[in-house]
Amino acid sequence: MLRPGSPNDDRSGELRRKSRLSRWGSLTLRAAVVFFLVGIAIGVHWFDREGYVDHSDGNINFPDVLYFTMVTITTVGYGDIVPVTDRARLFEAVLVTPIRLFIWLIFLGTAYDFLLQKSWSRWRMSLIQKNLHNHIVVAGFGISGSEAVDELIERGTDPKEIVVIDGDHARLEAAERRGCNVMQGDASRDKTMSQVRVSRARAMIVSAGRDDTSILVVLTARAMAPKLSISVLVRASDNERLARQAGASNVINPVNFAGLLLAGSCHGPHITDYMADLASATGRVALRERMATHMEEGLPLAAIQTGLGVRLYRNGKPYGFWEEEAKEIREGDLIVEITGKPDDIGGAVYPSR
Repeated sequence: MLRPGSPNDDRSGELRRKSRLSRWGSLTLRAAVVFFLVGIAIGVHWFDREGYVDHSDGNINFPDVLYFTMVTITTVGYGDIVPVTDRARLFEAVLVTPIRLFIWLIFLGTAYDFLLQKSWSRWRMSLIQKNLHNHIVVAGFGISGSEAVDELIERGTDPKEIVVIDGDHARLEAAERRGCNVMQGDASRDKTMSQVRVSRARAMIVSAGRDDTSILVVLTARAMAPKLSISVLVRASDNERLARQAGASNVINPVNFAGLLLAGSCHGPHITDYMADLASATGRVALRERMATHMEEGLPLAAIQTGLGVRLYRNGKPYGFWEEEAKEIREGDLIVEITGKPDDIGGAVYPSR
């Protein structure tokens, strides 16, 4: 995981700190600035009141100064009180006009932050949620989560079909640059899962950085989507069983997988290279999982024409190509095959699950 300030972090030169002001604290501060600026304008007008003329009674008192300041700052300007001396007009041009513009910027910024931005965000979020169907939810966008998203995109998944959940703003910006939908929040909460429409998703990848957090995310997602395919990354072998009990469909332990690659490399210099080829979309071969077609029913797994059949799943149980059950493909069987990339074999397109 990249930490802010590390050499590989493209935002390492940015010094940042979370604001100590709450939403209402920010509003109070802006109001105080407005009152301060209005006070300056009132003081200027009162100090130079002799440079103004009141066409109604000819006398400038404090209520007149207060009235003139407010109508001037709001750019109403009824014309009943006007500057007549050069100094008064200079004050209006050089001091009061910038104050007026700055106050309006504060008003517009506050309206956007507290009203328009919230309404716009809600409308945009509802539009995205409406179109979320058969999508992939990725909980955690650290090193493993981001690599999983990159691999999904490399394999042809539209980034608009991916929803990334993370609590770190910088990671979400990185996911947005890839074209993904993003949500800043806690993936272990029901509200977050509901907002990303997990019940309508086709798959979920969980890589929360901590095993206990990842397992809690799996529990939350499974409770809301009983049939969802959930793949979770755990680092401790003891937690693999807990992750499965929580409802994970697939449990990946990177430490164990790395051990398998290391052990395989001892039995041949090209075994590890081939396994990496199988796992990556950029390799010359690929593993594909699909449902058996009607034309393949009754044939042995070794006779399929779309690739090299290595395993089939029947009623949730795996059978290798050498086993008796794999000598006859049946309706509902799930086939795992090794194929070449479409570019390598004339652009062939294989049936997908």
